[in-house]
Amino acid sequence: MIDFSKDKEKKVDLNAPVSLRKKRPANEVEKDPELVREIIEEEKTFRKGVLSVRDIIAPAAFKVEANHVRLGSMYLRTLFIVSYPRYISVGWFAPIINLNVTFDIAMYFYPVKSSVVLKQLKDKVGNIEAQIIADAEKGAARDPLRETALRDIENLRDSLTQGTEKFFQFGLYLTLYSESLEELDRLSNQVEDIFGSRLVNSRRVYYQAEQGFNTTLPLGNDELYITFNMNSSPIASSFPFISSELTSDRGILYGVNRHNNSLIIFDRFSLQNANSVVFATSGAGKSYAIKLEILRSLMLGTEIIVIDPEREYKHLSEAVGGTYVNISLASDNKINPFDLPRAIGGDARPKDIIRSAVITIKGLIKIMIGNLDYNEDSLMDRALLETYAKKDITPDADLSKIEPPIMSDLEQVLDGMEGGTELAARLRKYTKGTFSGLLNNLTNVETENQLVCFSVRDLEDELRPMAIYTIVNYIWNIVRSEMKKRILVIDEAWWMMQNEDSAKFIFALVKRCRKYYLGVTTITQDVNDFLTSPYGQAIVTNSSLQILLKQSPASIEQIKKTFMLTEGEKYLLLECGLGEGIFFAGNKHVAMKVVASYTEDQLITSDPQQLLEIEEAKKDFANKQENEEDEFDF
Repeated sequence: MIDFSKDKEKKVDLNAPVSLRKKRPANEVEKDPELVREIIEEEKTFRKGVLSVRDIIAPAAFKVEANHVRLGSMYLRTLFIVSYPRYISVGWFAPIINLNVTFDIAMYFYPVKSSVVLKQLKDKVGNIEAQIIADAEKGAARDPLRETALRDIENLRDSLTQGTEKFFQFGLYLTLYSESLEELDRLSNQVEDIFGSRLVNSRRVYYQAEQGFNTTLPLGNDELYITFNMNSSPIASSFPFISSELTSDRGILYGVNRHNNSLIIFDRFSLQNANSVVFATSGAGKSYAIKLEILRSLMLGTEIIVIDPEREYKHLSEAVGGTYVNISLASDNKINPFDLPRAIGGDARPKDIIRSAVITIKGLIKIMIGNLDYNEDSLMDRALLETYAKKDITPDADLSKIEPPIMSDLEQVLDGMEGGTELAARLRKYTKGTFSGLLNNLTNVETENQLVCFSVRDLEDELRPMAIYTIVNYIWNIVRSEMKKRILVIDEAWWMMQNEDSAKFIFALVKRCRKYYLGVTTITQDVNDFLTSPYGQAIVTNSSLQILLKQSPASIEQIKKTFMLTEGEKYLLLECGLGEGIFFAGNKHVAMKVVASYTEDQLITSDPQQLLEIEEAKKDFANKQENEEDEFDF
């Protein structure tokens, strides 16, 4: 038999934690005041050692001054609006919202019954009409202010009566944060100047700094209660949740707005020109972003031509069935720099076309053999005209039925001219020497495809500038021959900026391409070399679309100066991640993050590891198919 008497005699151990004590009936505890006091004291001691959310978010100190509050190491000041102008435009609050500073905004709306407002407006109308009648009886001049006020009141009465407007008392407060008092004063002056430029009268709190701070906390407690009578339309114009957006009804998706997660959908051909520039450091995602633009533009029927210096676009070209042209000394694909456009719309004459071709080829020859003096330049000019004439290409010729000359023809003409022997010898390296396989053949590439990529990866660095120059000239002839909606992508454009003639040619192309429905995209990672060139600056100026991704500290100051960035935008470009940056379209710009679906990512990725995995998957699939065919044959 079990005896429970010993358990009944046990007493509470006051030294043990409260949670470990055996609970006693409430009536017994109440009869022992000493025990109650000890339990309360121990509960207080226990709670002092418990960490709460309040302990985490609470500042180290809080000091209230006459016109500001010090919260830990931060200085805070609240501004409030006293009055508004008669008319205020929609989005007037946007310059404040988009300031790159830390601040809190609080808006309080106190509804007022329409019946009360209508009664007061009726009395006000009576007073104003009486004053106008009295002035008329006295023969005084009409008062435009009273007449305007009467019209405004009548319109407001109509809107309130019809229910299209409501009436409120509206309080707007702004609390600024800063790390120093001097900076707080500067920010306060800046915000007051913005308000003043819109005829909005603002004030700083004085001996109400704590109440102003409490008012802008997310507690919904208006301790200042400084309001202005407004109807719903002007209040709506103060709506604070706005930011720059670049979303249109047509175009392609470039990315996601990092400010508000809206989609950046834009049609580059809707701008004054369709040119764009892309600046970023190596590995920042510039080629990824442009390949995504290419893929999405193809779906809308735009033709794309790409100059690919590093073979980054080959996988994309194969996936969409594009044409990939490899230009090298040993390649079967050749482009003749002496090609002419077959037809040009408008009033262009063969004489003008030939003259333009001579100027273009002279620029190429300067890249090939170096600068020419005045005598050599004049001699080369005459030799080029005679080279075309040798193939019966004259101002009276039909350009649709000609066979253009090649570099060897120019060499022969120079050899037969007085003083041209030396120039012919300098050209011989490209006709019979080491580099003869590049520029001394008739064109045999096919460009009848929606996506055409020209690769120059297998060329030596010395030959790349002249190869890219020749390719761009060939593309320009195609563009002028038939007008279509096209985009030309020149990757690593800094190659062209190294030589004045090639830089001048690209600049002329960028300026003229709008007339032929062409948009030129120039991509570069060598920002300083590009922007320090006068032609590079001009190309940026003539490009309505600009994409800036992650930048290096060495080039950020040049970028900031060129694009007039704020300090916040400057640090955004220094600290942003892969595929993040700023998207400029005309006068608007937003912070952007490039996003792609899984399928798109597989087609456009430039990650070597990911590309290796894709190639291995292709090989595995091919081996599997081969094994299945062998089993079937067996």
